[in-house]
Amino acid sequence: MMSRVAITVAAGALSAQAIESQANPIRKVVTMLQSIKAKVEQEGEKEEKMFEKYMCYCSTGASSLGKSIADAGIKLPEVASDIKESEAQHAQLNEDLTTHRGDRAAAKAAMEEATGVRNKEAATFAAYHAEATSNINAITGAVTSLTNGMAGGFLQTAGAARLQKIVQAKDNMIDGDRQDILAFLSGSTEYVPSSGAITGLLKELGDEMSRDLADTTATEEGAIKTYDELMAAKNKEVAACTAAIEDKTVRVGELAVSIAQMKNELSDTETALMEDQKFLADLDGNCATKKSEWGVVVKTRGEELVALSETIKLLQDDDALELFKKTLPSAASSLVQIKVDSVSARKQALTLIHAADRPGRHTLDFIALALHGKKVGFGKVIGMIDQMVKDLKKEQTDDDDKKEYCSLSFDAADDKKKGLERAVSDHTTAIENSEESIATLASEIKALQESIAALDKSVAEAGAQRKDENEEFTTLMAQNTAAKELIGVAKNRLAKFYNPKLYVPPPKRELSEEDRIAVSMGGTAAPTPAPGGIAGTGITALAAISAHGGQKVDPGPAPEAVPAYSKKSEESQGVTQMMDLLIKDLDKEMTVAETEEKDAQADYEKMTKDAAEKRAADSSTVADKASDKADTESALEAHTDDKTSATKELMATNQYIASLHADCDWLVKYFDVRQEARSSEIDALGKAKAVLSGADFSLLQTRSLRGRA
Repeated sequence: MMSRVAITVAAGALSAQAIESQANPIRKVVTMLQSIKAKVEQEGEKEEKMFEKYMCYCSTGASSLGKSIADAGIKLPEVASDIKESEAQHAQLNEDLTTHRGDRAAAKAAMEEATGVRNKEAATFAAYHAEATSNINAITGAVTSLTNGMAGGFLQTAGAARLQKIVQAKDNMIDGDRQDILAFLSGSTEYVPSSGAITGLLKELGDEMSRDLADTTATEEGAIKTYDELMAAKNKEVAACTAAIEDKTVRVGELAVSIAQMKNELSDTETALMEDQKFLADLDGNCATKKSEWGVVVKTRGEELVALSETIKLLQDDDALELFKKTLPSAASSLVQIKVDSVSARKQALTLIHAADRPGRHTLDFIALALHGKKVGFGKVIGMIDQMVKDLKKEQTDDDDKKEYCSLSFDAADDKKKGLERAVSDHTTAIENSEESIATLASEIKALQESIAALDKSVAEAGAQRKDENEEFTTLMAQNTAAKELIGVAKNRLAKFYNPKLYVPPPKRELSEEDRIAVSMGGTAAPTPAPGGIAGTGITALAAISAHGGQKVDPGPAPEAVPAYSKKSEESQGVTQMMDLLIKDLDKEMTVAETEEKDAQADYEKMTKDAAEKRAADSSTVADKASDKADTESALEAHTDDKTSATKELMATNQYIASLHADCDWLVKYFDVRQEARSSEIDALGKAKAVLSGADFSLLQTRSLRGRA
């Protein structure tokens, strides 16, 4: 069964012209059916010529069968003799291979053994050479020192101790000479031979050790040469055996293939001979049988062509094509695959938006809701993100301005308080500050009222969007269901021809009471109304089978007979599998759509709930600020009325300072926190925008961003 990947790759291999002509996968199904139909027609023309040729053969007789039978009688003993001779050669080659393999294994074993012995000898020689060289050098140094008259100094060196060990270890040295040298080296006062005698003994000892070293070195070089010659000879032997093994292995394989072919040829010739003899005896019967079989072939082919034509007509109906165009938008890949990139981008952006979300930030809820929707394109969402970033930067600017205002106001208030303690005239400044506070409160009240209006508008737009998405979901489910049923109709029509066991016939017509009375009275029932819907059919199922068709090629020189008709079951099975994949894609899309609809509805309900809470909170804040504005206006009036009173001016100033604390302390305390939160939101929105524009961020980064938020 074709895998989904194989079908996707095959679809991707279509030329640009084929893709343009096949707007959705059903076009490919139709093309496959048309290809099967063309193949059936071409085979019909070819088999018709074969049948005419075979009938000509029947009419002119089968005189050539006699010659074929005679040739087979001569050929059979020749082939049997060739088989016997080849089997003998095959056995001999196998024996030779066994011998060559044994010789090669023995040569390799000898090489390994010789290499082991050579390594041991080389190690022994290396140790001896090092020791002998060291001893000779020590004796040479001693002779040089004695010759130069430095006997006393030499006896105190390490070389003297080394020479003493050499003399003691020398086995073939005269005991008297050994005693003289040892006495000299030990510095004994009992007997001190002349240095000339000692020098002579040491030179003789050194010459003897040099001769031993030279002899041993010559022996080692001879052993190396012998080893190299042995290895060269064995390598040649191994190479020769390997070449012989490779050559005879190839010959054994070729002989085995040749023997198998000759045996097959012998069996085929024997079979052909028997069939020729039988065919010659039953020529008239065979010709009559082929004529009868040809009638069945023609009838079956006609039925297959009708089945293919009706299925193609069903799938090419205008209503069917329109439905498939809506439900199966692409022929190059599966319905779920074509949406992978956009869905992945939406999910990544949605994860980043949720990571930056914090209480009171309802604009993010609208962006998240827009990402859930299918009708809202990335361009609009990116525009919302840009606007959100712009608003966040404006909020930060407002906070910066207000912080600066608060800082300046505190300083000014303190100065004014001190000034009021000195002079009553400074109350004028307090009046101006009160007027500024009133303007600020008025501006904040206006901003909150605009925010409430914008919130109401966003809720209304979200409701309209939710309604459109629900209608789109309902339409998608209805269209996909209809498409699945229509594909089932096409499958069932193919099953009617290729596998009648799986064919589901239409339900029997139930006669109405009036029709039953008419029939019982000898009349006829009203004609069955023509089925409606796409292509006017009511068939509902399809399955494909693998039909086994055979073909008998007549032996001898007779022309090839028309084979028994073989339905295009394999091709139709490929079409059926394609239809099954389309149905699976539709099921997947419906499942995804149901999940998205459920999630979008839940998000919409959450958004409306949060929006209602924010509206209530903003309305309460408007009322509080209106009250604060009224209080400030009253204070201003009091400052104006009591301008001449220093005490009242001072109290008014203290009241103003208190109001500044009430208005600014919270901002100053949480200024850094608010600034960091806005920076995180702007960063998350930037990443979400980048994702929607084609960039990619790992889930690990997203979780890290959520943790920081």
